[in-house]
Amino acid sequence: MNELLSNYLPIIIFVGLAAVIGLALMVAPFIVAYKRPDPEKVSAFEAGFEAFDDARMKFDVRFYLVSILFIVFDLEVALLFPWAVAFRDVGWFGFWSVMIFLGVLTIGFIYEWKKGALEWD
Repeated sequence: MNELLSNYLPIIIFVGLAAVIGLALMVAPFIVAYKRPDPEKVSAFEAGFEAFDDARMKFDVRFYLVSILFIVFDLEVALLFPWAVAFRDVGWFGFWSVMIFLGVLTIGFIYEWKKGALEWD
């Protein structure tokens, strides 16, 4: 029984430490948070309109274009990290596959830029 407990002791310590840190991170904002927020800080800013308003109102689609562009380039970076790690193993086929992928993304970005989707007039 003592040997079994000594084998699992690092896991128990890790889970206990994770629980303490998680609980501390959940309680800390209630202790140190500023209680009277400024109306400007709590206003909607990410989508450009009030979040809980009429569902049939008009909105600017550029916010969504920029967010889609961010997601595309975020996924590109997520692909490039493992590709860079395995760069020597993928050979020329892997190299040119990624170059074609980056070329297509670059052409799409230039197209979106030329169409004026990234300008905030």
